[in-house]
Amino acid sequence: MRPSGKLEYGGQAAPLRTCVGCRVRTAKSELLHLVLVEGHVVPDLHGRLPGRGASLHPDLGCLELAERRRAFPRAFRVPGPLDVSRLRAHLEGEPHVM
Repeated sequence: MRPSGKLEYGGQAAPLRTCVGCRVRTAKSELLHLVLVEGHVVPDLHGRLPGRGASLHPDLGCLELAERRRAFPRAFRVPGPLDVSRLRAHLEGEPHVM
């Protein structure tokens, strides 16, 4: 039987999301939720920012894949390149200002 958008995860069904970088489907809790704020891709740590979202593994390798594939403009359905400097700083563990 084909999975219906949920994965048996720790004894409970968990929603699945696809990483925009590596394109691997995994549990939503393992991915970083991203939103677009004034042309900047920023991590939505509390899941409360408005707008269309995307998911990414919290890994610089997946970020580089997403940039190389030009996945962010497609995921957010906007034209042109987007600024990922705030997201990169978050993944590298640097303090940043929103």
